[in-house]
Amino acid sequence: MSSLAQDHSLFEIDRELDMLLDEIEEEIESRGEASPELVGRFQQFCEAHSEKADRIGRFLRMMEARVQYCRSEANRLQERARSSERKATQTKYMVMHYLKSRDLKKIEGREFTLRIQKNSQDSVRFPDETQVPMRYRTVAARLDGASWERVIESVPEELKRVLVASIQEAAPSNEAIKNAVQNQIPVPGAEVYRGDHLRVA
Repeated sequence: MSSLAQDHSLFEIDRELDMLLDEIEEEIESRGEASPELVGRFQQFCEAHSEKADRIGRFLRMMEARVQYCRSEANRLQERARSSERKATQTKYMVMHYLKSRDLKKIEGREFTLRIQKNSQDSVRFPDETQVPMRYRTVAARLDGASWERVIESVPEELKRVLVASIQEAAPSNEAIKNAVQNQIPVPGAEVYRGDHLRVA
């Protein structure tokens, strides 16, 4: 049975079962009963069908577990990357403090030279970021489309162009679309439907 499940897809097994059922019905009509060989083959494909379902179920469970593992590993590795970056930054500051406190430009090892060097462009430091006026900030705002439309309609044309040009992403909101359709409001370019999903139990 395992070889049948291994060598045939679920669709092929299903098609074979349909054909075998037709043959069994024909033999019963013509001879009064189905041959033992035909019944045996039908039983084999029934068991292969069950085995195939189990194989697919095991495969899906394995893939779902792999997805969870990869996501947890991604989170763990991201945290390790952040931790390593913090340590590298702290070490650089420590070495720079050491060099500046001794009025040195560099220290040399066998493999590496650690040197203080001017940056190629100015940097900005924030002793108190809360004091920085809004006009000197980049604003990343998130609001629903209805609020956005009200804002756009209420501002002068010049500011409207600035706001529209500043859009970086405007993804459809599933929740807003579903609420609109529930209230009998059609949404162009979108449709709400009740889909299916495969449950492995």
